[in-house]
Amino acid sequence: MKNLSLGLLILTLLSLLIACRDQDSEKSDSESQLIVSDSIRIRDPYIFADTNSMTYYMYAQMQNRLQREATKGGEGRNQQGVEVYTSKDLKHWTAPKAVLELADDFWARKSVWAPEVHAYKGQYYLFVTLTSTEKITETPHPKNDETQWKRGTHIFRSSSLEGPFVAMQSAAHTPADWMSLDGTLWEENGTPYMVFCHEWAQVEDGTMEVVELSADLSEPIGKPRFLFKASEASWVRNMKNVGIKRNGLVTDGTFFYQNRKGELLMLWSSFGEQRYAMAMARSQSGSVFGPWEQIEPPIITADGGHGMLFEDFEGQLLLAWHQPNGGLRERLHLQPVRENEEGLLELTD
Repeated sequence: MKNLSLGLLILTLLSLLIACRDQDSEKSDSESQLIVSDSIRIRDPYIFADTNSMTYYMYAQMQNRLQREATKGGEGRNQQGVEVYTSKDLKHWTAPKAVLELADDFWARKSVWAPEVHAYKGQYYLFVTLTSTEKITETPHPKNDETQWKRGTHIFRSSSLEGPFVAMQSAAHTPADWMSLDGTLWEENGTPYMVFCHEWAQVEDGTMEVVELSADLSEPIGKPRFLFKASEASWVRNMKNVGIKRNGLVTDGTFFYQNRKGELLMLWSSFGEQRYAMAMARSQSGSVFGPWEQIEPPIITADGGHGMLFEDFEGQLLLAWHQPNGGLRERLHLQPVRENEEGLLELTD
């Protein structure tokens, strides 16, 4: 009887050891499939920290992946849309999953830029800049020779952070005859707004604009209102003067943060002495309508920008941006930030 009990004990221990080994193996396999941040090429990173699942969601434009038809020998087609990476530690990410794939007959499939996702009234809203192969005018801009593509920010909705996101209307939420980009959500006194950029390629001196949205964000209400233009910031340089063969003053990469004083800060990007850069503007009234004061020097000065802010699960405020700004080498950068005594943001170690 003792030998039988001993045998059962040994078998039990062996079973536990095998189970632990299998679990370790599964864990190792799962970890080996994760992607480290430095391996991900990403522009305009946007991270949603979901406290319900304790998961970070990082949204990015698809990298023009080729999707093959299910049948053997079928022709491929380029996917255009938005994908999401997920992480528990901001260092290791799952392989990207499509959250928006644009249909072949959608109004804009030429390019996809700067996706960001906002929670609003129990739903999730994807703001993304889209460009069509069609043009606003057939002739280029008379002063800078830029092609006048149909370009604008379109809003999509989903009940899940992992999509699928569905269009609420068939056209962009920005004016049809404007080249517009980088729309973001801001709510003030119970009213939702979209702040976006009127692109330098059309107006030469890029501007920041704001338009009211309907209660469900499905459509714009009224006409955009002007906030400020790129040349109001003395640090901004024309691209042609910093070694780039383009002629214009850029506004892009808008993101908002309200400080402890109740002032509204705006992160935005343009080109300075060391090319792409990111700075702040401040509305001392606390309102999106300003007036806006430009803050110097930029918070990111050399070849990086289009940033956003979020709190990690330990409560640390982090700035996310991409750097460098080209050459297919763009990568996610994260750095802690804090408010100083003036209520402005500064990088910390």
